[in-house]
Amino acid sequence: MIRPRAQPEVTVECRVQAPAVGAITPGGDTMPEYSSRTQHQYLPELKEQLRKGEIDRREFLRTAVLLGVSTAGAYALAGEVLNQSVVRVARAQSAQPRMGGNLRVGMSVMDITDPAKYDWPPKANVARQIIEPLVQIGLDNVARPHLAESWKPSADLKTWEFKLRRGIKWSNGDECNADDLIFNVTRWLDPATASSNQSRLRAMTVTTDTGRVNDRGQPIRRTSMAEGSIEKIDSHTVRFHLQTPDLAIPEALSDYPALLVHRRFADMGGDLRKNPIGTGPYRLVEHTVGQRSVLAKRPKADYWGDEVYLDQITYVDLGEDPAAMIAALASNQVDMNHQFSADAIEAIQRIPHLQLNEVGTSATGVARMRITEKPFDDKRVREAIRLCVDHNRLLEIAYRGHGVPAEDHHVAPIHPEYATLSDKLKPDIEKARALIKAAGYDNGLTVTLYTVAGPSWETITSQAIAEMCKPAGINVQVNLMPGATYWDRWLSTPFGFTSWGHRPLGVQALNLAYRTGGIWNESGHSDPEYDKWLQEASATPDPKERQKIMEKLQRRLQENSVISQGYWRSVINATNKRVKNFKIHVALEHHLNKVWLES
Repeated sequence: MIRPRAQPEVTVECRVQAPAVGAITPGGDTMPEYSSRTQHQYLPELKEQLRKGEIDRREFLRTAVLLGVSTAGAYALAGEVLNQSVVRVARAQSAQPRMGGNLRVGMSVMDITDPAKYDWPPKANVARQIIEPLVQIGLDNVARPHLAESWKPSADLKTWEFKLRRGIKWSNGDECNADDLIFNVTRWLDPATASSNQSRLRAMTVTTDTGRVNDRGQPIRRTSMAEGSIEKIDSHTVRFHLQTPDLAIPEALSDYPALLVHRRFADMGGDLRKNPIGTGPYRLVEHTVGQRSVLAKRPKADYWGDEVYLDQITYVDLGEDPAAMIAALASNQVDMNHQFSADAIEAIQRIPHLQLNEVGTSATGVARMRITEKPFDDKRVREAIRLCVDHNRLLEIAYRGHGVPAEDHHVAPIHPEYATLSDKLKPDIEKARALIKAAGYDNGLTVTLYTVAGPSWETITSQAIAEMCKPAGINVQVNLMPGATYWDRWLSTPFGFTSWGHRPLGVQALNLAYRTGGIWNESGHSDPEYDKWLQEASATPDPKERQKIMEKLQRRLQENSVISQGYWRSVINATNKRVKNFKIHVALEHHLNKVWLES
């Protein structure tokens, strides 16, 4: 695996009796006093599980933070329980941060009109410099308040109170307040907006029958915000009232379509490009889809956070050909890129002024079968295709081993609620062949796998799956399509290969893609018992109990044979060595406030 280069500030493990107030956590938070008077009632049980070794430190940190403990406070509590802590110690820097400069980033420059409808990280990476989320996921995969100052759930996880930081100004001079948060959440949950955030915040919605039917004679249902879901407590405090308990509300408010826009966004035309009013440290100077986006630093007095180092960020669209991106990095036309497939690693390593960065994630790709379309309405066909795939071999062929094999259930080992299954998946060609014959295809079966033409790992994965299916009498014809064409129809193709980005929690991906009626449910998967278990998992703060439910969810999705999922992939990019203090993020988010350029 490629290790990220050392940074000027080094994290060192120090064993201490109790972390001092003012110590710095690995996430960069100052250690505050923590008051047991304000703790969630489940926290003592969580601490006891950590003490007994029944849960690990990562799961303790994530759950404690979601229960309302500050990130720094959670690290302090873990240190108290384990009689040790990890603190960040600042050592002599190789160079002082330098103000100024233009960071040039090679990345697709996409339409940024409506943040609520974002479906790709590159859209949010441009917008994130202008507008910001309520919550951020740190490099440790733990949620942190950002525009929010704090959050507090009720004991039953059905009421969540968020406090916004005071003193934050929009770039037009207006104060950022509770009305902005209420406007955004209300708009996300409006079915007319068609935001994927509706699935992320489904615990605040109700589904009703419209009285109409579709062309198959099935009832058409409408999902919208439940009455009384949002309560304004004061100018900077909002309370959410959920229909069902949900532990993942902070993570839902961190995802890339959850960047907050001004409360008059719709009145101003609903186009961020034309009216780029934001709370972030940069202002939009230029944005041309398919070409470039230019952002300039706002005056320090106008931005609520610490002053950023870079004067300008320029995103440059170099197309889909990785050779063009490598050439631009090699010739110093750009300073970093968004991401590479693993097959670019050797070329990057031969260029002395470049640094490879890599991190393991829950990013993946799935060959999903739409269960409402023939021949995939027959579970035997779906299972046969799934049984043909050798996950370990696919990881080596398609991604050079930079990741871990998957298990056909879309929950990754990096997810804190992941349950280890006792039986590992193995290909079974004989059983696959028998299933195809039992389904009535005595002379074999021919299907088409629709795949976007780039990046290369998606193409290679799809072609490798096709080769693995041949011995079972399944002829998979791979139809490579331009990105714009593929993504216009990805939700409706009978058999398609879809890339999925990182999510901090397994339940997030399951709610988006496999719950009945989920807005990104591309397979049409509908299983009432599965939905019930998923709701139970989302409502269970006890990590041990939640893993028991997750084991049932993981096994059921395998059994339903909805997807063939080969591997979880590391994400990789390259930076010029003059780019300092950049750390690749698990979700490929660009957090550039503390990045600087060496002269």
